[in-house]
Amino acid sequence: MRLLTVTFAFFLFAQPALADLKGKISAAAPSGVVLVLDEEGNELVAQNADRNFVPASVAKIVTAWLAMEVLGSDYRFETSFYLDSDRVLHVRGGGDPFLVSEELELLASDLVAATGKEPFKGLVLDASYYPSDLRIPGIEDTNKSYDALNSAFAANFNTIHAVRKGNSVRSAEKQTPITPLAISQFRERGPNGRGRINLAPKDPAVGVRYAGELLAAFIEKAGGSVEGDIKVGSIPANLEPVHVHRQSRPLSEVLTLLLLGSNNYIANQIFLEIGAHRLGGPVSLEKSLKVASEIFAEHGIDGAIELKEGSGISPENRFSTYGLAKVLKEFAPYAELLPKTRAGSRYKTGTIPGERTLAGYVNTTKYGLVPFVISLGGKTGKTRFRLLRTMEKDL
Repeated sequence: MRLLTVTFAFFLFAQPALADLKGKISAAAPSGVVLVLDEEGNELVAQNADRNFVPASVAKIVTAWLAMEVLGSDYRFETSFYLDSDRVLHVRGGGDPFLVSEELELLASDLVAATGKEPFKGLVLDASYYPSDLRIPGIEDTNKSYDALNSAFAANFNTIHAVRKGNSVRSAEKQTPITPLAISQFRERGPNGRGRINLAPKDPAVGVRYAGELLAAFIEKAGGSVEGDIKVGSIPANLEPVHVHRQSRPLSEVLTLLLLGSNNYIANQIFLEIGAHRLGGPVSLEKSLKVASEIFAEHGIDGAIELKEGSGISPENRFSTYGLAKVLKEFAPYAELLPKTRAGSRYKTGTIPGERTLAGYVNTTKYGLVPFVISLGGKTGKTRFRLLRTMEKDL
C-alpha cells in the first residue's frame, strides 16, 4: 500500500509537470517535431511526432549503429602493401576513412621497418576496392571539403588544407608536407589565404595520386625513398603482402570522432564498408543499402528509416520520428560515443537548408538518460538546443 501510495503521488505530480513542459515546447516551436520516450518506450512528450523529416547529419547516428552491428567496436580498416621483383611498391587501399597525416607517418615508419631502406623503384596505387564511377547522392561537384569523393585510398579525408598567396602555396598543417599535386590543385582551385578544398570533384584518380605523393613524403621522412613514378594501377595476382597496416584507431574511436566532427566523407566510408564487409568487395552503395534494409527489418523498423547514403548530406533521406526513436533505443549501449552537453545529455545535430535536427539522449532527473528527437524547419538552430535545455530542467 505504501509503494502504491508513492507511485500514485508521483503520477499526480508528473502529469502537471509534463503538461507544463509540453506547453513550453509548443510555445517555442509550435510546428516542430518533438518526441521524448522513457526507458520503457512510453511517450513523455510527443508533438507532431507522426511526421517524417529529413534527418541531415542525424543520419550519422544510424550509420554508427549499423557499423557497430556489422563491424564491431574494435574493427580496424586495413591498407596492404606488396613488393614486386623490381622493388616497385604496390598499395591496395581498403577504404580507411582516417588515413590522416599522423597515421601515414606511423604507417610509413612501420613499412620501412618491414621492407628496408633500399629505395622503392616506383609506387603503384590500387584503389579498385571502390569503383571509379561510385557517386554518393547529395555530393556535388564543388571545391567544398564536405563534397570530397569517397575513395579506397585517400589522405586527410580526400582534402588539402593549404595557404595560398598568389602562386605561392604552403601547407596549413605542420604535420602535412606540401606535395607537387597539392600545390597545382590549390593554385587551380584554392582560395587566396587559408582554406581547405576537396581533391577530386571530377576525377577520383587525383585524390589517389595525392595520397601516393604524401605517402612517398612520409617514407622519405622514415629513412626510405621512392625513386620512380607514382601512378594508379592494379596489383599483380601473384604478389603476397609484405606489410598490412591496421588503422591505429578502433572503429569505436573513429565513430566518436565522426559524431563529434560530423565529417561526411568518414560517414560514407564507414557506410560503404558495412555492405562490403557482409556481402564482399568491391564496395557499392547498393550493397550497403541492402544490408541496412535487412537490419532495419530485423528490428521492426523497415520502411521507417529511408536512407540514400550514410552521412545525411542527401535531402532525399527520410526518417519517421518513431523509427529514429527505435534506433536510439538500440544504440543506447553506445550513447557515450555521442558528444555531451554540460547537463550530461548526449546528442547529434543535423543541418541542411530548411531543416534543423537534434537527436540523442536527454539526461533527466526523473527518468535518467532517455531518447529524444527534435526536427525544426527554418533557419535558426538555437531553438533546438533551447528545447533540449528545457527538457533537461523539467523532466
